[in-house]
Amino acid sequence: MDNMFRLMAGEEYLSDRRCIWVNGPVIVGAGPSGLATAACLRDQGVPFVVVERSDCIASLWQKRTYDRLKLHLPKKFCQLPKMPFPDHYPEYPTKRQFIDYLESYANKFEIKPEFNKSVASARFDETSGLWRVKTTTTVGEEMEYICRWLVVATGENAEPVVPEINGLKTEFNGEVVHACEYKSGEKYRGKRVLVVGCGNSGMEVSLDLANHSAIASMVVRSSVHVLPREIMGKSTFGISVMLMKWLPLWLVDKLLLILSWLVLGSLSRYGLKRPSIGPMELKSKTGKTPVLDIGALEKIKSGEVEIVPAIKRFSQCHVELVDGHKLDIDAVVLATGYRSNVPFWLQESEFFSKNGFPKSPFPNAWKGKSGLYAAGFTRKGLAGASADAVNIAQDIGNVWREETKRQKMRRNVGHRRCISVA
Repeated sequence: MDNMFRLMAGEEYLSDRRCIWVNGPVIVGAGPSGLATAACLRDQGVPFVVVERSDCIASLWQKRTYDRLKLHLPKKFCQLPKMPFPDHYPEYPTKRQFIDYLESYANKFEIKPEFNKSVASARFDETSGLWRVKTTTTVGEEMEYICRWLVVATGENAEPVVPEINGLKTEFNGEVVHACEYKSGEKYRGKRVLVVGCGNSGMEVSLDLANHSAIASMVVRSSVHVLPREIMGKSTFGISVMLMKWLPLWLVDKLLLILSWLVLGSLSRYGLKRPSIGPMELKSKTGKTPVLDIGALEKIKSGEVEIVPAIKRFSQCHVELVDGHKLDIDAVVLATGYRSNVPFWLQESEFFSKNGFPKSPFPNAWKGKSGLYAAGFTRKGLAGASADAVNIAQDIGNVWREETKRQKMRRNVGHRRCISVA
């Protein structure tokens, strides 16, 4: 009991691990979602602690993205709450510019994450009505944070997905990297590289390889929507957002596909078949984002990037495809996406599903029970994460202000009683 009093007073004590009472929420993750939530809480006057497993903010952007990366959407759709991008930034900021923006954002709102602390587990203690968040460091130091509110902001892309492909690990002798490890096509100049995956990352890696004179092939197993990034000088995404305010989703999709056909032409002859449902409906139902072309299609049409079907198996320096063809290859880049890591550490199954995403659909995916929140799991990019951050901060802020008001009233009553007794 004595330890609990010391804990509630904000002191640390040692048992098997250090324990800290957090007078506000714990935010897990210092990426854009976590930073946005922290900034909105700061604006509400609510204290918080941000824990981050890496040694920097936005580790995905800083350590696991390729050099040529730019934001795929115009900057107005990617800015975080309460701080726009600088006016001199281009319409599509570069990777370095976005990182600089995030660092300025953290400095402006005095967000100082506790780095190198990986969350081992987080559970709600029914007895105390508090969350217990256990972290470990690379040197084995353990710590437990006790808090009323827990904000999960580890994001949709916490861990790379590495598929099991016959012969890839056991027989293939060439280099195999995930797209999160790929930096530039310079090291692959003149080499035969197979890109597995045809999403935005797969398309852009293939483009980068072709630009560096690599011999690139890209595996396309299923249908994919490829749209121009801009139509008549206007952002395709911006056009879709505007149309969805006035028109039903199916009609928006039909218009987008007609406009895309006018700009790009038919893509089926190049091995790129469109899904049976439209791009916005597919995004809404499955979270699968359409590819926004920034030059890869030109390389595909010119033959500099070859489209190939699904893989049957790898051998020492070859890949056999399902159509029977064999390719000589020197390296493989797995542009096979990412996944949430929430199920590995959050001991809760009512709000989050087994795939690490909230069970409730947008726009109700940001709030669970018992003080549990989720930021950045809407599959709606940075705009969705920002909306989550605003909602979470307002919800916690309302409770915080009401409790602060009651505490002041109790103190005032106690003070008046002391005066009357005196």
